[in-house]
Amino acid sequence: MNTKTISSQADELESDVKKVLHAAEDLLSQATNSTGDKAAELRGRALEQLKALSARLRDVQETALEKGRAAADATDDYVHDHPWRSILAAASLGVVVGLLIGRR
Repeated sequence: MNTKTISSQADELESDVKKVLHAAEDLLSQATNSTGDKAAELRGRALEQLKALSARLRDVQETALEKGRAAADATDDYVHDHPWRSILAAASLGVVVGLLIGRR
């Protein structure tokens, strides 16, 4: 999956979270001004929206964990299949970081 797709998914999730939270705030503020059954209904609707948001966030978390595990597994496989390339890459990165730190 490319970075643009991940970024757009993150933006979409952020937008969804803001919408649900705003709607829940509106419902709860209406509930404070209402009494009886109307207030209970508004609080219930707000609670439903928050539960739906919580479920969506759990799904996103599970997806992120699955992708992270897949990346870790792929990296582990590559390092085991190409140990010398991995050592060379790590050493090269260490030299570059050392040079950058030494310039200060």
